Amino acid sequence: MDREIAMQKFLSLSYLSSISALGVATCCVLPMTMMLLGLGGSWLAVFGKIAAASYYVLAISSVLVAVSWFVAFRRQSLARLKWWLSGTTTMTVLAWVVVFNETRINDYLIMRM
Repeated sequence: MDREIAMQKFLSLSYLSSISALGVATCCVLPMTMMLLGLGGSWLAVFGKIAAASYYVLAISSVLVAVSWFVAFRRQSLARLKWWLSGTTTMTVLAWVVVFNETRINDYLIMRM
């Protein structure tokens, strides 16, 4: 039972880190999208500090997702948790894709203005 609770904590931590990584990755794209929707841009300066930490958050998230896969494998619960772990992996990979293509996405959004 304790093993099950510990695994649920790893899964929760993995999802939290993946959501954080996705949020940090979109910190520069999301404001441009909001401006396109007419929400103004005076609050954009808030995202500068978040953008500075984006690679650290993404790296920590990637490590936590990898540790979750490893723990699930070691506890022989990989077959049961593969869909949950695949979800966290997908979100983290999507965050990396957004960060590496941030300039292209922003250029596209600026063209739409």
